[in-house]
Amino acid sequence: MEGYDWAKELPCAVTVCDDKGTIIYMNDKSVEVNVKNGGSIIGKNLKDCHNPHSWEIIQKLLATGGTNVYTIYKQAKNIKKLIYQTAWKKDGKVGGLVEISIELPEELPHFIRP
Repeated sequence: MEGYDWAKELPCAVTVCDDKGTIIYMNDKSVEVNVKNGGSIIGKNLKDCHNPHSWEIIQKLLATGGTNVYTIYKQAKNIKKLIYQTAWKKDGKVGGLVEISIELPEELPHFIRP
């Protein structure tokens, strides 16, 4: 998809959907982590790959233009991730969501700055 070249080879998963929840872009890492779902799921709806509770959150973000941020731990792979989901807008109107999934190192420095 044009305009997303900067995200293609990032080491974190970037997935973008439109205002109906239909996936319109996945970078290389997003395709890689979605292998269990068939790899590229562009054209599919987020409702089909999320549980009902998660789908409710997605619908709320699409309606309000909000942001949802949390961490997860995948025990089978011993991976901790930061999940950042936020609305993207065009001309002030919600166009969809972008989800960025970043694998976190085991030891993560935390700095307090003035």
